[in-house]
Amino acid sequence: MAIPEVDRQRTRGRPPASSSTRPPARPPVKARVPLRQLLRVASVACGIQFGWALQLSLLTPYVQELGIPHAWASIIWLCGPLSGLLVQPLVGHMSDRCTSRFGRRRPFILAGAVSIIVAVLIIGYSADIGWLFGDRGSSRPRAIVAFVFGFWILDVANNMTQGPCRALLADLTGKDNRRTRVANAYFSLFMAVGNVLGYATGSYSGWYKIFPFTRTAGCDVDCANLKSAFFLDIIFIVVTTYISVSAAKEVPLGLRDRSTPSHEEGHEQSGQAGEAFLWELFGTFRYFSGPIWIILSVTALNWVGWFPFLLFDTDWMGREIYGGEPNEGDFYNAGVRMGAFGLMFNSVVLGITSVLMEKLCRKWGAGFVWGVSNILMALCFFSMLVLAYVADHMGYLGHDLPPNGIVIAALVIFSILGVPLAITYSVPYALVAIRIEALGLGQGLSMGVLNLAIVLPQ
Repeated sequence: MAIPEVDRQRTRGRPPASSSTRPPARPPVKARVPLRQLLRVASVACGIQFGWALQLSLLTPYVQELGIPHAWASIIWLCGPLSGLLVQPLVGHMSDRCTSRFGRRRPFILAGAVSIIVAVLIIGYSADIGWLFGDRGSSRPRAIVAFVFGFWILDVANNMTQGPCRALLADLTGKDNRRTRVANAYFSLFMAVGNVLGYATGSYSGWYKIFPFTRTAGCDVDCANLKSAFFLDIIFIVVTTYISVSAAKEVPLGLRDRSTPSHEEGHEQSGQAGEAFLWELFGTFRYFSGPIWIILSVTALNWVGWFPFLLFDTDWMGREIYGGEPNEGDFYNAGVRMGAFGLMFNSVVLGITSVLMEKLCRKWGAGFVWGVSNILMALCFFSMLVLAYVADHMGYLGHDLPPNGIVIAALVIFSILGVPLAITYSVPYALVAIRIEALGLGQGLSMGVLNLAIVLPQ
C-alpha cells in the first residue's frame, strides 16, 4: 500500500514498514455522493439515539427501583466505557477488512441493530424474568442479573453500530472536507431528533395503557412503562436502520484490496495472526500527527465532564432539585420526569445547533467553535453546582416541590448544554475524519481510536 504523503520523505531509503500495521485502501467512490443520500445514511443515528435517550433518562432510576444502591449504579454504567474500549476499535478493524458483498460497514450496522433489539427486550422483561425464577418482595437479585446482562449487550450493540455508521459517512465523503463536516452535522442532527423523541417518550408515564399486556404480576406500572417505551424503540430501530442501509451504496472491498504482507513479511509474522488487531491498533498511533493528538486529548477532557452529566442528569434533578429518593414518595419521580423534559429541550437546542454547524465552522473555524463550546460547557456545569447549593439552602427539600424559579433555572441550564453537546457530537469526528483521510488510514479503526479518547476518561 502507498505510504502516507506525510511520511514519504521520512521513509525513503528505509525498508518498508510491515503492512500489518496499515489498514487497507478505501474502495474507490465513483462519484460524489448527493447530500440527500448522506442524510438518509445518517438517519440510523435517530433510532440509536432514541434508545440511548431512554437508557439515560429511565434506566438509572429503574435500576435503583430493582434494589441496586445508588452508589452501585455508576458501576453498572461502567460496562459502556469498558465495552467501548474494545468493541469500537475491534469492529473498526474488522469493518476496514470486511469483504462482504453488502459492503464493509453495513453488515456491522445491521448486526448492531439486531443486538440492540435483543438487549432492550431483555432489559424490559428483566423484572418478569426475575419473577419467573423466584423473585418476590423488595429483593430482586434475579431481575438484577437479567438487567445487567441486557445492559451489557445494549452497550456493546450501541458501540457496534455507531462506529461503522460514522466510518461509512467518512467513506462516502472522501476528501471533501465540507461534505465531511455536513455528514457529521447530519449525524448530530439525527441524534438530536432521536434525543427529543426519546426524552419525550421517557417523560410520559402512560405508555403502559397503550400496551396493556406489559403490566404483569412481576412488572408494576413503572416497569410496564419502561417496557412499552422500549417497544417503541424497536420500531424506530427497524425503520431507521432500513432507511440507512438501503441508502448507502458501498463498493465491496475485494480480496485483492486487503492489506496482505509480502512473502518475506508473511514469513516473519507467521506466528502473530492472533495479535493482528492490537498490532494494527498501536501501529496506527505512529502515523498520528500533532493535531490529531490534540483532538484526542481535548476529546478525553470533554468526556470527563459529559459522562457524569449524561449518566445522572435526571437523577440529579430528582435528588438535588426535587429533594427526593428512589422508592420514597413522589418527589423523586417528579424530578426524573422533569429532568427528561429538560433533556428534551436540550435535544431541541442540539438539533438547531447541528443545522447551523456548517455555517459556524465555515465562518469562525471548527477549532475555534469547539473551543468556545468547551468554555460554555464548563460554565453550565458550574451553574449546576451553584443551583444545587441554592436549592439545598432554601429549606424546601424533602417537604415541598421546588419553586418555579429553581426548576426554570435547571431547565435553562439543560437547554444551553445542547449547544456544546451538539458540537461535541460533530466537530471532533469531522476533524479526525479529515486528517485520517489525508494520511490514508482506515476510517473504521481510526474512529475506534477516537472512541478510546471518549471511553478512557469515563
